Amino acid sequence: MERLPSWVRQHLAAARAVAVLTVLLGVIYPLVTTGVAQALFNGNANGSIVQQDGKDVGSAIIGQNFTDKDGNPVRTYFQSRPSAAGDGYDMQSTAASNLGPEDVLDVLPVPGAKDDEGRQSLLTQVCARSKAVGELEGVSGARPYCTGDGVGAVLKVFSDRAVSVNQACPGIPFIAEYQGLKVECGKPGEDYAAGKTVPIRGGVTKVEVPADAVTASASGLDPHISVAYADLQAPRVAKERKTDLARVKALIQEHTTGRALGFMGEPAVNVLELNLALDKE
Repeated sequence: MERLPSWVRQHLAAARAVAVLTVLLGVIYPLVTTGVAQALFNGNANGSIVQQDGKDVGSAIIGQNFTDKDGNPVRTYFQSRPSAAGDGYDMQSTAASNLGPEDVLDVLPVPGAKDDEGRQSLLTQVCARSKAVGELEGVSGARPYCTGDGVGAVLKVFSDRAVSVNQACPGIPFIAEYQGLKVECGKPGEDYAAGKTVPIRGGVTKVEVPADAVTASASGLDPHISVAYADLQAPRVAKERKTDLARVKALIQEHTTGRALGFMGEPAVNVLELNLALDKE
């Protein structure tokens, strides 16, 4: 070995190191960690699968939608928060919308244009969701910076006019005038980039629909909702199931987890586990 050129010895040493580390980290370590996980944390290691009547019905750590084939909420169940992961809670597309608070301008769909569905801003998504939740739960879905028809209350202001850019013509703008300027409806396909963007807060002083009912989580897979959102849905679920409201609220408390380590985050309700508990009732 000593008679081999130095560069050969270096390559042989490198090859031995790769072989040893491959066996150690690529074979032994995964087998040990997998064995420990299966022995001590079998349920968690296998996805925290929840079963009912011997059948897998979901995961305790992955959210899911409780909607019918047309995407409408099933009124007898508590609803999850929105999800931006694929078509909703798609583990292969886990992601947030990546839209920020300055995303307030819609791209209006052009009538008759193929494959042109436009694009809703984050603000309009929040407004539309809040309106829908309000209608479902029988409360006001009004929010600041939202119009009554569930889009972002945003104007583009020019020297001689103002345009409610998220309300397509022939719709009626949410306000008739702004600082002496007549407000027009938005015309699909028209470029309003030169105008000044002015969000209008409106007169809403009380918001009844919680934030997690109208915004997606960072992962898009959150299985929990806030206690406030669960309490908002409780009367509807109790009515649809012809169940005592006090019993439904008791189940909410039973399936509420506290803050992590006692101080991080907020108490939350696992939607799947709560709905399964309702079915058992």
